[in-house]
Amino acid sequence: NSYEITLIFLAFSFGCNIGGSVIVSRYFGAKDYNTMKTAVSTALIGTVVLCGALMAVGLLGCRSLLVLIRTPAELMADSAEYLDIYTLGLPFLFLYNVATGIFTALGDSRTPFLFLAGSSTANIAVDVLGVAGVAWATFLCQGVSCVLSLWVVARRVRAVPSEGERVWFSWKMLGQIAVVAIPSILQQSFVSVGNIIIQSVVNSFGASVIAGFAAATKLNNVLISSLTTLGSGISNYASQNLGAGKNERVKAGFGAGVRLLGSICLCFTALYLLAGRQLLMLFMNSPTGEAINTGLIFLQTIAPFYLLLAFKLTSDGLMRGCGMMGRFMATTLSDLFLRVVLAILFSRWLGVNGIWLSWPVGWFVGTVLSMVFYRTSIYRQAEEKTTL
Repeated sequence: NSYEITLIFLAFSFGCNIGGSVIVSRYFGAKDYNTMKTAVSTALIGTVVLCGALMAVGLLGCRSLLVLIRTPAELMADSAEYLDIYTLGLPFLFLYNVATGIFTALGDSRTPFLFLAGSSTANIAVDVLGVAGVAWATFLCQGVSCVLSLWVVARRVRAVPSEGERVWFSWKMLGQIAVVAIPSILQQSFVSVGNIIIQSVVNSFGASVIAGFAAATKLNNVLISSLTTLGSGISNYASQNLGAGKNERVKAGFGAGVRLLGSICLCFTALYLLAGRQLLMLFMNSPTGEAINTGLIFLQTIAPFYLLLAFKLTSDGLMRGCGMMGRFMATTLSDLFLRVVLAILFSRWLGVNGIWLSWPVGWFVGTVLSMVFYRTSIYRQAEEKTTL
């Protein structure tokens, strides 16, 4: 029940991750290691301040937020308890995400993966202890991952040779990070709000449709999460190479990114079209009925269009890495706006299956915009000399 609220917090932590990693990548690529270290410490300090403000909102306004999303009375006590404990763990969530961004900016994605794998496994093992146990499991496991990540990041950054006196905090640096972080936060927040609206449209069709959509969404999110993570890697790649003055590699990165993401999209398309029913059974008790048929139709409607996402998210990643946040926001919000509006309209004309059609239409428009921006902005910038 608290999931949609926690997604807002996750949006802020994701923005801090992207903002810090893109700027750290830029100076790391330029071999300006002293400024890079300033970027690292500024990102961490700024994150602590932002996290403190969000904790105050979460702890003081917990019940108001739950009332806002129409929490049933019988769920209020457990939801409030869970959300309070979750909010107390926000510093771990935020600092871990920033540390992960710093790792990837320095070219190391293996270390944070190992921390996350261990944390997630331990989290699942402790989740059997009830509602409070689930919350405390997340709190403790994120805490361990956060402390370990920060310790390793501190050692890794300290080992990088640099000259001159280090500046621990810079308002100018914080501004550079915010330019990337704020649009990313807004984008993720708008996506969460859009998903709430679409969920409300789905809810009007009854419990079976809700169950089928929930199961299919879990499968769809496996792909989306994978592509989003790879898109973040592409952002760091672009930023590093711009910092190093290797602009031609940014242009080459588009083809490599499309091939990488495209191969993953094609695999998931084949998997969901050929074995969609079997995969949905991971979340359902019966291989027949309205619920599983709903989930199957959803997958069969959107899976053939997954390849569009390879082009869109590669272009979006490059735009974010190049600091073109206005264009990045335009492509993302146009996709989301169309999906929300068309889900409402198509559901009135075509019933529940009309909702699913809004996905490929939104993806198509967003991909066209992303490709236009790539050809008119990133491609042109990649052929010019760019300085920090």
